[in-house]
Amino acid sequence: MEKLSIKAWAIDDRPREKMLLKGKESLSDAELLAILISSGNKEESAVQLSKRILKFVNTSLVKLSNSTIEKLMEFRGIGEAKAITIMAALELGKRRQFEGKTSLKKITSSSEAMTIMKPILSDIHHEEFWVLYLNNANKVIAKKQVSKGGLTATLVDVRIIFKKAIEFSAVAIILCHNHPSGKLKPSNADINLTQKIKNAAEILDIRLLDHLIVSEKTYFSFADEGIL
Repeated sequence: MEKLSIKAWAIDDRPREKMLLKGKESLSDAELLAILISSGNKEESAVQLSKRILKFVNTSLVKLSNSTIEKLMEFRGIGEAKAITIMAALELGKRRQFEGKTSLKKITSSSEAMTIMKPILSDIHHEEFWVLYLNNANKVIAKKQVSKGGLTATLVDVRIIFKKAIEFSAVAIILCHNHPSGKLKPSNADINLTQKIKNAAEILDIRLLDHLIVSEKTYFSFADEGIL
């Protein structure tokens, strides 16, 4: 039996045609995924294979984005090219979400900063350290990942943070990193690093507005807790 390509399906089962006729909102997650992978395997159509992949991640696109190319390739019919296509589409969706969040005119609270960073940091299983760079109206003008680490720690080069601040002509920064463990209490290393960055910021006349520790569902704000 040959692979069941989208062209071989009945017209009512073709997600591409369905999108053209009824709009992208009419498609299910499985149908959208089927368009990306184009064909299934000898036993499954692309939609059936997509449904099985989504079932494996409990229909969670967040969990799917946390998967790896190698894990996706364990599904029969998903080769490296298709796995890369899926991961690229999910990453574009994440970046689009960030782009929409950064349209905020002004960051006036930790919750607004969290709204921007949650899509980036809340669903990864290793530590990353990011910086939001702001202008004098507290509008986010850039974001930058300055460090990527392991499950429990990440090393941060303070010089990189302020090199970018000068490049962007930023007058304020917000530090953000995640705790994959879900524990929000800052470690001594977190506190010491924050103080080190604050001291350097003062010398350069750059305001350190906050340091957020992000978990999957919530966050910790140094500013809100009065320890900045």
